[in-house]
Amino acid sequence: MDPRLKEIIDNSNNIVFFGGAGVSTESNIPDFRSESGLYNAQQKYGRSPEEMLSHTFFVRHMETFYDYYKNNLIYTEAEPNRAHKALAALEASGKLKAVITQNIDGLHQKAGSKNVFELHGSVLRNYCTKCGQFHDLDYIMDESHCEKGIPKCSKCGGVVKPDVVLYEEALDDACMMGAIRAIQEADTLIIGGTSLVVYPAAGLIRYFSGNNLVLINKQVTPYDSQADLVIHDSIGKVMDLD
Repeated sequence: MDPRLKEIIDNSNNIVFFGGAGVSTESNIPDFRSESGLYNAQQKYGRSPEEMLSHTFFVRHMETFYDYYKNNLIYTEAEPNRAHKALAALEASGKLKAVITQNIDGLHQKAGSKNVFELHGSVLRNYCTKCGQFHDLDYIMDESHCEKGIPKCSKCGGVVKPDVVLYEEALDDACMMGAIRAIQEADTLIIGGTSLVVYPAAGLIRYFSGNNLVLINKQVTPYDSQADLVIHDSIGKVMDLD
Protein backbone atom coordinates (compact mmCIF):
# COMPACT_ATOMS: atom_id res chain seq x y z
CA MET A 1 0.00 0.00 0.00
CA ASP A 2 1.15 3.54 -0.72
CA PRO A 3 2.87 4.70 2.52
CA ARG A 4 1.11 8.08 2.49
CA LEU A 5 -2.27 6.35 2.31
CA LYS A 6 -1.25 3.84 5.00
CA GLU A 7 -0.40 6.67 7.39
CA ILE A 8 -3.81 8.27 6.88
CA ILE A 9 -5.58 4.93 7.37
CA ASP A 10 -3.57 4.17 10.54
CA ASN A 11 -4.72 7.49 12.02
CA SER A 12 -8.38 7.10 11.01
CA ASN A 13 -11.24 5.32 12.76
CA ASN A 14 -14.18 5.95 10.44
CA ILE A 15 -13.21 5.48 6.78
CA VAL A 16 -15.64 5.45 3.86
CA PHE A 17 -14.66 4.39 0.35
CA PHE A 18 -16.45 5.73 -2.72
CA GLY A 19 -15.57 3.96 -5.97
CA GLY A 20 -16.36 4.00 -9.67
CA ALA A 21 -15.70 2.03 -12.85
CA GLY A 22 -11.92 2.12 -12.37
CA VAL A 23 -12.26 -0.32 -9.46
CA SER A 24 -13.94 -2.91 -11.71
CA THR A 25 -11.77 -2.45 -14.82
CA GLU A 26 -8.92 -4.05 -12.89
CA SER A 27 -11.09 -7.18 -12.70
CA ASN A 28 -11.28 -7.08 -16.53
CA ILE A 29 -14.75 -5.55 -16.60
CA PRO A 30 -14.56 -2.89 -19.33
CA ASP A 31 -16.13 0.51 -18.77
CA PHE A 32 -18.97 0.76 -21.29
CA ARG A 33 -18.38 4.55 -21.38
CA SER A 34 -14.77 4.12 -22.54
CA GLU A 35 -13.68 4.89 -26.10
CA SER A 36 -13.72 1.20 -27.06
CA GLY A 37 -17.11 0.76 -25.38
CA LEU A 38 -18.57 3.68 -27.32
CA TYR A 39 -17.02 2.42 -30.56
CA ASN A 40 -18.35 -1.12 -30.13
CA ALA A 41 -21.86 0.12 -29.36
CA GLN A 42 -21.91 2.41 -32.38
CA GLN A 43 -20.51 -0.30 -34.66
CA LYS A 44 -22.98 -3.03 -33.71
CA TYR A 45 -26.09 -1.08 -32.73
CA GLY A 46 -25.60 2.38 -34.24
CA ARG A 47 -26.43 3.91 -30.86
CA SER A 48 -24.60 5.14 -27.77
CA PRO A 49 -24.47 3.02 -24.58
CA GLU A 50 -26.26 5.82 -22.72
CA GLU A 51 -29.19 5.61 -25.15
CA MET A 52 -29.42 1.82 -24.98
CA LEU A 53 -29.21 1.84 -21.19
CA SER A 54 -32.02 4.37 -20.81
CA HIS A 55 -35.46 3.65 -19.42
CA THR A 56 -37.06 4.82 -22.67
CA PHE A 57 -34.98 2.40 -24.74
CA PHE A 58 -35.74 -0.45 -22.33
CA VAL A 59 -39.47 0.11 -22.79
CA ARG A 60 -39.42 0.69 -26.57
CA HIS A 61 -36.69 -1.70 -27.75
CA MET A 62 -36.62 -4.44 -25.13
CA GLU A 63 -35.11 -7.14 -27.34
CA THR A 64 -32.16 -4.95 -28.36
CA PHE A 65 -31.76 -3.72 -24.76
CA TYR A 66 -31.30 -7.27 -23.45
CA ASP A 67 -28.96 -8.20 -26.29
CA TYR A 68 -26.73 -5.23 -25.45
CA TYR A 69 -27.10 -5.64 -21.67
CA LYS A 70 -26.25 -9.35 -21.57
CA ASN A 71 -23.25 -8.95 -23.88
CA ASN A 72 -21.77 -5.79 -22.40
CA LEU A 73 -22.64 -5.55 -18.72
CA ILE A 74 -22.53 -9.16 -17.53
CA TYR A 75 -19.15 -10.68 -16.64
CA THR A 76 -19.78 -13.85 -14.67
CA GLU A 77 -16.09 -14.86 -14.67
CA ALA A 78 -14.91 -11.62 -13.01
CA GLU A 79 -13.21 -11.96 -9.63
CA PRO A 80 -12.42 -9.36 -6.93
CA ASN A 81 -9.08 -7.61 -7.41
CA ARG A 82 -6.54 -6.18 -4.97
CA ALA A 83 -8.66 -3.09 -4.26
CA HIS A 84 -11.80 -5.12 -3.44
CA LYS A 85 -9.81 -7.40 -1.14
CA ALA A 86 -8.04 -4.52 0.63
CA LEU A 87 -11.35 -2.79 1.32
CA ALA A 88 -12.91 -5.99 2.69
CA ALA A 89 -9.89 -6.43 4.99
CA LEU A 90 -10.15 -2.80 6.18
CA GLU A 91 -13.83 -3.32 6.99
CA ALA A 92 -13.04 -6.54 8.87
CA SER A 93 -10.44 -4.64 10.93
CA GLY A 94 -13.09 -2.08 11.96
CA LYS A 95 -11.46 0.87 10.19
CA LEU A 96 -13.70 1.00 7.12
CA LYS A 97 -17.39 1.61 7.86
CA ALA A 98 -18.91 1.60 4.36
CA VAL A 99 -18.26 1.12 0.67
CA ILE A 100 -20.25 3.28 -1.75
CA THR A 101 -20.04 2.09 -5.33
CA GLN A 102 -21.27 3.14 -8.75
CA ASN A 103 -20.54 -0.38 -10.02
CA ILE A 104 -23.19 -3.04 -10.53
CA ASP A 105 -21.09 -6.21 -10.51
CA GLY A 106 -21.33 -7.28 -6.85
CA LEU A 107 -17.54 -7.78 -6.57
CA HIS A 108 -17.24 -5.85 -3.28
CA GLN A 109 -19.58 -8.34 -1.60
CA LYS A 110 -17.82 -11.24 -3.31
CA ALA A 111 -14.56 -10.02 -1.74
CA GLY A 112 -16.19 -9.97 1.70
CA SER A 113 -17.43 -6.40 2.14
CA LYS A 114 -20.65 -6.28 4.17
CA ASN A 115 -21.82 -2.65 4.30
CA VAL A 116 -22.08 -1.74 0.61
CA PHE A 117 -24.26 0.99 -0.87
CA GLU A 118 -24.84 0.13 -4.55
CA LEU A 119 -25.91 3.48 -6.00
CA HIS A 120 -26.70 2.03 -9.43
CA GLY A 121 -28.07 -1.34 -8.29
CA SER A 122 -26.75 -4.80 -9.13
CA VAL A 123 -26.81 -7.20 -12.08
CA LEU A 124 -27.15 -10.02 -9.54
CA ARG A 125 -30.71 -8.96 -8.64
CA ASN A 126 -33.58 -8.98 -11.12
CA TYR A 127 -37.27 -8.51 -10.49
CA CYS A 128 -40.55 -9.08 -12.29
CA THR A 129 -42.09 -5.78 -13.37
CA LYS A 130 -45.54 -7.33 -12.92
CA CYS A 131 -45.54 -9.30 -9.65
CA GLY A 132 -42.26 -8.20 -8.04
CA GLN A 133 -40.79 -11.71 -7.82
CA PHE A 134 -36.97 -11.62 -7.59
CA HIS A 135 -34.75 -13.75 -9.82
CA ASP A 136 -30.98 -14.25 -9.83
CA LEU A 137 -28.55 -13.58 -12.66
CA ASP A 138 -28.50 -17.20 -13.84
CA TYR A 139 -32.26 -17.02 -14.33
CA ILE A 140 -32.20 -14.11 -16.80
CA MET A 141 -29.16 -15.51 -18.63
CA ASP A 142 -30.93 -18.86 -19.16
CA GLU A 143 -32.57 -18.66 -22.60
CA SER A 144 -35.20 -21.21 -21.54
CA HIS A 145 -36.71 -18.43 -19.40
CA CYS A 146 -36.66 -15.95 -22.27
CA GLU A 147 -38.79 -15.02 -25.26
CA LYS A 148 -36.62 -13.43 -28.00
CA GLY A 149 -33.95 -12.86 -25.36
CA ILE A 150 -36.35 -11.10 -22.99
CA PRO A 151 -36.53 -12.86 -19.58
CA LYS A 152 -40.03 -13.70 -18.40
CA CYS A 153 -41.15 -14.45 -14.85
CA SER A 154 -41.83 -18.11 -14.05
CA LYS A 155 -44.51 -17.05 -11.59
CA CYS A 156 -46.67 -14.71 -13.69
CA GLY A 157 -45.08 -14.34 -17.14
CA GLY A 158 -44.16 -10.68 -16.65
CA VAL A 159 -40.94 -9.10 -17.94
CA VAL A 160 -38.00 -9.54 -15.58
CA LYS A 161 -35.94 -6.32 -15.32
CA PRO A 162 -32.43 -6.01 -13.90
CA ASP A 163 -32.33 -4.19 -10.55
CA VAL A 164 -30.03 -1.65 -12.17
CA VAL A 165 -30.62 2.10 -12.33
CA LEU A 166 -31.01 3.02 -15.99
CA TYR A 167 -30.50 6.48 -17.44
CA GLU A 168 -33.65 8.60 -16.79
CA GLU A 169 -34.37 6.59 -13.61
CA ALA A 170 -33.90 7.98 -10.10
CA LEU A 171 -31.40 6.54 -7.65
CA ASP A 172 -32.89 4.64 -4.72
CA ASP A 173 -33.68 7.11 -1.90
CA ALA A 174 -32.77 4.75 0.96
CA CYS A 175 -29.45 3.88 -0.67
CA MET A 176 -28.60 7.54 -1.28
CA MET A 177 -29.53 8.57 2.27
CA GLY A 178 -27.43 5.75 3.71
CA ALA A 179 -24.46 6.76 1.58
CA ILE A 180 -24.82 10.43 2.56
CA ARG A 181 -25.03 9.53 6.26
CA ALA A 182 -21.91 7.38 6.03
CA ILE A 183 -19.95 10.18 4.33
CA GLN A 184 -21.13 12.78 6.85
CA GLU A 185 -19.90 10.62 9.73
CA ALA A 186 -16.54 9.70 8.15
CA ASP A 187 -13.21 11.10 9.31
CA THR A 188 -11.56 9.90 6.07
CA LEU A 189 -13.12 9.62 2.61
CA ILE A 190 -11.19 7.64 0.02
CA ILE A 191 -12.44 8.08 -3.55
CA GLY A 192 -11.06 5.72 -6.17
CA GLY A 193 -11.48 4.78 -9.80
CA THR A 194 -13.92 7.52 -10.68
CA SER A 195 -13.60 10.74 -12.67
CA LEU A 196 -16.23 12.38 -10.42
CA VAL A 197 -18.22 13.76 -13.34
CA VAL A 198 -21.35 11.53 -13.23
CA TYR A 199 -24.12 13.10 -11.17
CA PRO A 200 -25.85 12.78 -8.78
CA ALA A 201 -23.25 10.34 -7.43
CA ALA A 202 -20.36 12.79 -7.88
CA GLY A 203 -22.22 15.32 -5.73
CA LEU A 204 -21.81 13.09 -2.67
CA ILE A 205 -18.37 14.57 -2.04
CA ARG A 206 -19.92 17.80 -0.78
CA TYR A 207 -21.31 15.99 2.27
CA PHE A 208 -17.83 15.19 3.56
CA SER A 209 -16.42 17.42 6.31
CA GLY A 210 -13.90 15.04 7.89
CA ASN A 211 -10.11 15.26 8.17
CA ASN A 212 -8.76 13.49 5.08
CA LEU A 213 -10.01 13.49 1.51
CA VAL A 214 -8.03 11.01 -0.61
CA LEU A 215 -8.42 10.77 -4.40
CA ILE A 216 -6.99 7.79 -6.28
CA ASN A 217 -7.55 7.84 -10.04
CA LYS A 218 -5.40 7.39 -13.12
CA GLN A 219 -6.65 10.67 -14.57
CA VAL A 220 -7.08 14.12 -13.08
CA THR A 221 -10.49 14.85 -11.50
CA PRO A 222 -12.26 18.20 -10.95
CA TYR A 223 -11.71 17.77 -7.19
CA ASP A 224 -7.94 17.12 -7.11
CA SER A 225 -7.24 20.61 -5.75
CA GLN A 226 -9.55 19.99 -2.76
CA ALA A 227 -7.96 16.70 -1.69
CA ASP A 228 -5.43 16.15 1.09
CA LEU A 229 -3.82 13.34 -0.91
CA VAL A 230 -4.01 12.76 -4.67
CA ILE A 231 -2.54 9.64 -6.29
CA HIS A 232 -2.71 9.22 -10.07
CA ASP A 233 -2.23 5.48 -10.30
CA SER A 234 -4.02 2.14 -10.39
CA ILE A 235 -6.40 1.73 -7.43
CA GLY A 236 -5.41 -1.92 -6.97
CA LYS A 237 -1.69 -1.09 -6.88
CA VAL A 238 -2.17 1.81 -4.45
CA MET A 239 -4.34 -0.17 -2.03
CA ASP A 240 -2.57 -3.54 -2.30
CA LEU A 241 -2.01 -4.91 1.21
CA ASP A 242 0.83 -7.27 0.23
